[in-house]
Amino acid sequence: MARSIVYIAALIATSLSGARAEGLAPYKIVGDGIPESLTGAPGDATRGRALVLARSTTCILCHSGPFPETRFQGDLAPDLTGAGNRWSVSQLRLRLVDASHFNPETIMPSYYRNEGLVRVGRNFAGKPILSSAEIEDIVAYLATLRD
Repeated sequence: MARSIVYIAALIATSLSGARAEGLAPYKIVGDGIPESLTGAPGDATRGRALVLARSTTCILCHSGPFPETRFQGDLAPDLTGAGNRWSVSQLRLRLVDASHFNPETIMPSYYRNEGLVRVGRNFAGKPILSSAEIEDIVAYLATLRD
């Protein structure tokens, strides 16, 4: 009985929260951003930088930035230099969670969404590309990029 109550409470909390599917941290879009951390804590900028440069996250495949040591940076998306000046932490978080919120035709993946997507790779079916902690780490790093 107690387990059922906990399960129902969790189900209601998830459906009311803005989280798009089971297993995703709840979040709430306010205006043009997500003001609250997905993890309840700030991310680590050092880990965020490593994630941005990791080809597995795909950031560097489309974006370029202040990464002189990294060859073959992308040119399909905005340069990340000055990202912390152009967007607030809240806006950066929403851009990573679901860039289609800003532009339904964007080529940027929704890194923290797993419903309503098309052409999803087998390895990512039913789960987000990045974890909530990885999103927060990348947000923390991008916020440090100032002109």
